[in-house]
Amino acid sequence: MRVSIFGLGYVGCVSAGCLARLGHDVIGVDVNPSKVDALNRGQSPIVERGLPELIAAMRQAGRLRASTEHARAVEETELSVICVGTPSTEDTRSLDLSFVRRIASSIAGSLKQIDRFHAVVLRSTVLPGTMEREFIPALEAGSGKVAGLDFGAAYNPEFLREGSALGDFESPPYTVIAATDERTTEMARELYRGIQSPVVTTPFRSAEMLKYVNNTFHALKVTFANEIGNICKSMGIDSHEVMDLFCRDTKLNISPVYLRPGFAFGGSCLPKDLRAITELARNLNLSTPLLSSILDSNKRQVEEALKLIDRTHKNRIGVLGLTFKAGTDDIRESPIVKVVETLIGRGMQVRVHDENLDIARMVGTNREYLESYIPYLSTIFRPTVREVVEESDVVVVATGAESHRAVTGLLRPDQILIDLVRIASDGLPTGRYVGICW
Repeated sequence: MRVSIFGLGYVGCVSAGCLARLGHDVIGVDVNPSKVDALNRGQSPIVERGLPELIAAMRQAGRLRASTEHARAVEETELSVICVGTPSTEDTRSLDLSFVRRIASSIAGSLKQIDRFHAVVLRSTVLPGTMEREFIPALEAGSGKVAGLDFGAAYNPEFLREGSALGDFESPPYTVIAATDERTTEMARELYRGIQSPVVTTPFRSAEMLKYVNNTFHALKVTFANEIGNICKSMGIDSHEVMDLFCRDTKLNISPVYLRPGFAFGGSCLPKDLRAITELARNLNLSTPLLSSILDSNKRQVEEALKLIDRTHKNRIGVLGLTFKAGTDDIRESPIVKVVETLIGRGMQVRVHDENLDIARMVGTNREYLESYIPYLSTIFRPTVREVVEESDVVVVATGAESHRAVTGLLRPDQILIDLVRIASDGLPTGRYVGICW
């Protein structure tokens, strides 16, 4: 395709060179004439391993050139890719969209002058809602045309790391595309034809949010490793050896496990081990703000579940699942126990069922925990899901036990289902179904 790339910064230059190598005819566009001149001389305006050679080769092959003329670039291409920066504002907290708005206005004016379909793809990092609230309306207002009909708009987040950007571009884990229409989706797909990675289509807000989730998790990992490293150093432990062993576990540690939004964690291991390691850090006079914040954040998720129940203004509450997760009879530090205890303390009528609990056979520390926190369990426990549903106005699903899936077929029209584990995400009318973080 004939492609124009707006913004010859880091992402723009890498994208220009790599798309040209894929066979596209690329025009790089920037307001800075020195960047344009450099690229037209076959030189890279930025420092990135392998990029100077790539730009020189693509320039010599005649598939890459640069210009300061925005309108002409749009006129001569089928698809425009926007790669301008979105830096922090002066208060360093908000996002500065001035460059995106400026380019959107410029391209909109060019769209007004052409009588054919043109796709506009935004790659700049923007907060969820930007495409729908700002970018697309700006293109429509400035061009007098309708997105998805007269022109296309898409969001295509980039996941390039400085220092390894060419490799990241040519071998990504996936390519994410959100678009106004199927024609634009196919044009965006065509950009990456030849790259062996799956293409994922998703709504605009999901695509916009994904980039922030990725970068936040990367920052979280760096901080986690550093805090663990500080503890290891203070104890004479080789932190790199520990983390190398940690990363070898791709079943639980480096995997999708535990990365599913839902209710709080509990059980006999995670809470006590977090308390132990943060206490160890305190004894070593080390500050571990990340590790120390985890239990507090977990507590807030328990409070969020209580808020969801409070908002129903109902008094008869059924709870499905009392253990800290499905497939076990362990109730030690189970977060839903704290919810039940609070509801009972408020005078609410609570009914509970858990397929894995046999109160009469509970022993050891599990029994001790039961007697300390919910000694009245036998009076509120019901042997079946159906009985809990029949005696409740609000049903809270707290574990993903298979038997709990039957709840959706048992609910009356006047009942509310609060889902803490995403056991049911559709098929229920709005107002009857509430997910804790979806």
